[in-house]
Amino acid sequence: MTARVAADEWQTFLQSHPQAHLLQTDAWGELKSGYGWSHERILAGPAGALILYRQLPMGLTLAYVPKGPVGSWLPTLLPALDDACRTRGAFALKLEPDESDPLFDSARMPSEGFRPGSHSIQPRRTLIVDLSPDEDDILAGMHQKTRYNIRLAGRKGVSVRPWTDLAAFGAMMNRTGERNEFGVHLPAYYRQAYTLFHPEDQCEILVAEHDGQPLAAVMVFARGRRAWYFYGASLDIERQRMPTYLLQWEAMRWAKAKGCLEYDLWGVPDEDEESLEAQFTHRSDGLWGVYRFKRGFGGRLRRTPGAWDRVYRPLPYMIYRLVAQRRIQG
Repeated sequence: MTARVAADEWQTFLQSHPQAHLLQTDAWGELKSGYGWSHERILAGPAGALILYRQLPMGLTLAYVPKGPVGSWLPTLLPALDDACRTRGAFALKLEPDESDPLFDSARMPSEGFRPGSHSIQPRRTLIVDLSPDEDDILAGMHQKTRYNIRLAGRKGVSVRPWTDLAAFGAMMNRTGERNEFGVHLPAYYRQAYTLFHPEDQCEILVAEHDGQPLAAVMVFARGRRAWYFYGASLDIERQRMPTYLLQWEAMRWAKAKGCLEYDLWGVPDEDEESLEAQFTHRSDGLWGVYRFKRGFGGRLRRTPGAWDRVYRPLPYMIYRLVAQRRIQG
């Protein structure tokens, strides 16, 4: 039987797993529950999982475990996962394991009834900046031009501080999405994320400004030894002052001051390093434009295990895969 637990019990469990990913916290489940998902928490033995459920057309339900499960979950947790998903009528369970989980074994997944997913929900590759050295050494590990732009921003009067103007941040995100032609969340989403994570000291919005004029902003998160850059925005004005470079550096300093050892820049094209370096100068589609910016901070390329799917109803799953593939190609 599924050991469904309340939020306080889940929080106690996560306290014994300080390196669990932010996307496995109850706050993340609460955030997503306001935007098309529902969630529950299950425990079995030494392991647990936050499961998100999404209602799709034709009455179908997809179950999804982002960056989990937590702990040594095979085979102990698997019956509980199956029970939870079948109770909700899910046609499939999609797992996206945490790339930092030393217990995850891709070779074992097929024998446990999982198949490689046709697509991932979270970015498959990312760049991780090592925050363990002192600040001078972190800067020394960056590309020379990035280091120059960080210092240039300071010389040109750009300063960075925490920002509580959530409406202005949401508006800046909208403007950035329109300019760069990518989707962004509603302003209420960022407000809710801040409301859930900031009181726990796991989130901050930082703004780069000049003479009191906001130029760019980021929303960053931290848990345990890791920090994540999830959302960033900038205006069209004063870009020659390089505010986004100083902003990222100050976000790294914020994370380091909290004891984080890694800063996850969260999402670059799913290509090997040789291909990335060969193509970034002439490509701007998808995540290529942000890779050009992110690579300068000297992070190490890391690829996640990707998605693994457990199928309960083969026909709906086949339709789901076809639709998802067409969207990717389109």
